[in-house]
Amino acid sequence: MRAFSIATEGARLGTASPGERQRHTRGPDRLAGPGQPDDPHQILDRCRALVRPALTEAVGRLHPWVGEMAAYSFGWCEVGGAPAVAPGGKGVRQALAVLGAEAAGAPGRAGVAAAVAVELVHAFSLLHDDIMDGDADRRSRPAVWKAYGTGPAVLAGDALFALAVETLAEQPGGAAGVRTLSAALGDLVRGQADDLLFTARPWTGPERVLPDEYRVMAEHKTGALLGCAAALGAALGGAEPEVITALDRMGRHLGIAFQIVDDVLGIWGDPRVTGKPVHGDLRERKKTFPVLVALGSPVGDRLAALLEAGDTPEAAAELIERAGGRSTAMAEARRHLSAVETVLAGVPWETRAAAELRSLLGFLVRRDV
Repeated sequence: MRAFSIATEGARLGTASPGERQRHTRGPDRLAGPGQPDDPHQILDRCRALVRPALTEAVGRLHPWVGEMAAYSFGWCEVGGAPAVAPGGKGVRQALAVLGAEAAGAPGRAGVAAAVAVELVHAFSLLHDDIMDGDADRRSRPAVWKAYGTGPAVLAGDALFALAVETLAEQPGGAAGVRTLSAALGDLVRGQADDLLFTARPWTGPERVLPDEYRVMAEHKTGALLGCAAALGAALGGAEPEVITALDRMGRHLGIAFQIVDDVLGIWGDPRVTGKPVHGDLRERKKTFPVLVALGSPVGDRLAALLEAGDTPEAAAELIERAGGRSTAMAEARRHLSAVETVLAGVPWETRAAAELRSLLGFLVRRDV
């Protein structure tokens, strides 16, 4: 086994895309010029470049084997430590933390510790989620538990969580940051518990899962950490309490929209984009938002029979679409994105950071659907 090399990873930071090289000439805290918001991909690239050295340094403090599993989960290396050819994630939570600090009028680097802590918790949650859900693949390659084993993956997740707490505790006012992160993690656990319990409930009848229950689950499981990222970045940037609260609320609405769009992609998404097979959520019989909407329609019993059989996902997907599951899901996602706009309009932000937030959030909810 060759342990993941932090030195190698550090060298790779300077050899990424032309957009990243251009950004380094401008300085990572802010792209040049006060005009129109940057392209969302540029925003994500800029924030990742600002956070990546600190995230790499944090992972480098772990036991070498655990650090390799963490690096694999981030897409930095392959099993054994060789540099990865597969790209990592988008870095959405990192970007929200950086933009949260900038929305408060601070430089983006003020939000880096928040970005690192939340990214570590997000990675921890994915490692454990994949085990609980039995998902064998993530981002078009084996999940950590499939690549290294279930026990090692649990250990790596625990290490990432501990490292996140340590990262925040080291900051000025770290106790408040740890309390914020802990509250978000408590919500995340509640959301995951509800999601797991949904699987045992019937498709139809009085005990079936309702869309309103799903919204609460999505706010907890996905929205809490998105809101935490933006709120923690703002707090470390010296924001007023009302700004911190507003950013948390914004992230929670975003989380519901983000989860619902993921549900749409989980049925109809392009595998080249999602990294998962088409109709994958139907094959796994997941009670996602489009499915719940369709189950409440006149075709609910017929759809339930198809889902229970599990051998005709194409027919189930067609029936869900005809019943309005897909269109209703996207309308619900847009409703929560409108709520995000309402939050952004109600609080004084640093102008450019608010514009970048709008650009980024719209892109996240509209991605490839």
